[in-house]
Amino acid sequence: MTRPIRRQIYGIGRRRAWLIWAVGLSVYTLAVFHRTSLGVASLLAADRFHITAGQLSIFTVLQLTVYAAMQVPVGVLLDRFGSKRLMLTGLVLMTAGQAWFAVAGTFGAGLGARVLLGMGDAMVFTSLLRLVALWFRVRQAPLVTQVTGMLGQLGAIAAATPLSVALREWGWTSAYGAAAGLGVLLGLALLVVVKDSPYTGDSVEKIKIRALGRTLAEVWGNPGTRLGLWVHFSSQFGATVFTMLWGYPFLVAGEGLSSQVAGLLLIVMTVTAMVAGPVIGMVTARVPYRRSQIVLSIVVAIVAVWAVVLLWPGRAPLWLLVLLVVVVAIGGPGSMVGFDLARTFHPSERLGRASGVINVGGFVASLLTIGLIGLILDHRAPGGPSTYTLDDFRVAMSVQFLFWGLGIVQLVRYRRRGLAHIDEHPGALEALRRGETLLPGLSRDPD
Repeated sequence: MTRPIRRQIYGIGRRRAWLIWAVGLSVYTLAVFHRTSLGVASLLAADRFHITAGQLSIFTVLQLTVYAAMQVPVGVLLDRFGSKRLMLTGLVLMTAGQAWFAVAGTFGAGLGARVLLGMGDAMVFTSLLRLVALWFRVRQAPLVTQVTGMLGQLGAIAAATPLSVALREWGWTSAYGAAAGLGVLLGLALLVVVKDSPYTGDSVEKIKIRALGRTLAEVWGNPGTRLGLWVHFSSQFGATVFTMLWGYPFLVAGEGLSSQVAGLLLIVMTVTAMVAGPVIGMVTARVPYRRSQIVLSIVVAIVAVWAVVLLWPGRAPLWLLVLLVVVVAIGGPGSMVGFDLARTFHPSERLGRASGVINVGGFVASLLTIGLIGLILDHRAPGGPSTYTLDDFRVAMSVQFLFWGLGIVQLVRYRRRGLAHIDEHPGALEALRRGETLLPGLSRDPD
């Protein structure tokens, strides 16, 4: 089949690109806010819906299950329809979900609202990554990707403090209703500003249904996809578990901190991720050959600090809890390296599918961990949140080590396979060692 002629009609890496990115980033920031908005409201939600810890965790587990299950279909749709349509659809679903959550009075209604949130959230991030890959130059993209993740965490800051204040001052319905209204404004900006690609031709790949299975098999069979997935799996879930649900109860009910100090630690965590993101982006852009090793070092550091906190006799001192949230937070930017690997191992027209597969990793680990922590807390403290003890949290939080162990093994395994795959293409391994991330025979330079 003859490919359409590709022609550049807009400059890349310039003012238009930054404007498109800014609007897309605003949508992603709102998605992060919606995603983490239950974190500071978890104890309020338990009272509002009259539910146990296990049922409370179902809110987040279901939301993340929907998010993870949609990543591959979203990747396919993204390569077919482009970023703008998917981000608009995601905004509509998130706005509807948060509005429903604002008025939900039963456990079932709350679950339905979280499903819509998960569906909408699933369409935003990989769509934005595709915009970055197409609108920015090769040397710009790793840093822009990390800055995207960094600034997107402003949504988590908004969910940690302003939302907490709004819940206290306005009440549940008004606070979540106001959050839902933001989606309408951003939808208008998205319609006016965002364009899918600076190119004509193969900006999207019109995949036929009969070829879909084959192309997904090719994406999954590429060891770079699996390496990216395990990078995301290993480094992302610790921060997600902490910010989305169990960090705040652990700090307040387990470690005995006040709600104000716990909220401040969540902000420290978010600020750390924002600072670490550009640093990791610059380092990985300079030494792409070492990307997975950098992530492996981050994961080992997270494991070590959590081990010290959980083994500490009595409640951990504040300085150690600060160290914990700082180190765990670095895992978020570390997980973004997985998407940079997708750029290395795939041509641009397959980035949606590859990024979708990779994005499954961390969220599958997150939903499994969140669910298991809730089940363990229910088993050890059937009386509910008011009866949690530090020992209960020590046992429950230890579940994370199982997933880190699996992730470390798979990281080492697929790094070796990925390098062997690159070595099969003449000149590719040498190019990677020189610091290039778009390689002959593997990826295509959109310039």
